[in-house]
Amino acid sequence: MRVLILCTGNSCRSQMAHGFLQSFDKSLEVHSAGTNPTSQVNPQAIQVMHEVGIDISTHTPKSVGIYLNDEWDYVITVCGGANETCPMFVGKVGKRLHIGFDDPAHSTDINEFRRVRDEIKSKLLSFYSSNIQTQSH
Repeated sequence: MRVLILCTGNSCRSQMAHGFLQSFDKSLEVHSAGTNPTSQVNPQAIQVMHEVGIDISTHTPKSVGIYLNDEWDYVITVCGGANETCPMFVGKVGKRLHIGFDDPAHSTDINEFRRVRDEIKSKLLSFYSSNIQTQSH
């Protein structure tokens, strides 16, 4: 099962979603990318994921362009900008979903990152349980 998670900068929400989805099921092939990727994963996103035992410190923002010709079971956009500007995939996409979250990237409040992290975990666990886990088990 291959899942691509898209955001604009690929620095916070998509990276956290990537980390959670991979933690739910190690057999999944999860990638994340941005329509306009930043230069690095947001340090506060790394910190709040570390707090829940998930290490995304080795992740790097990537451009969605490198994945356009690949086949995906799911392509999930996690921010409005990526949902609107998500390019047409040439490769096969089983299902395309939008699961939106607030962007904590411009906040200096670590609690905003924690709130968004917890919302991402909750919504992606629900997605995983009802869409992926039921198909593979």
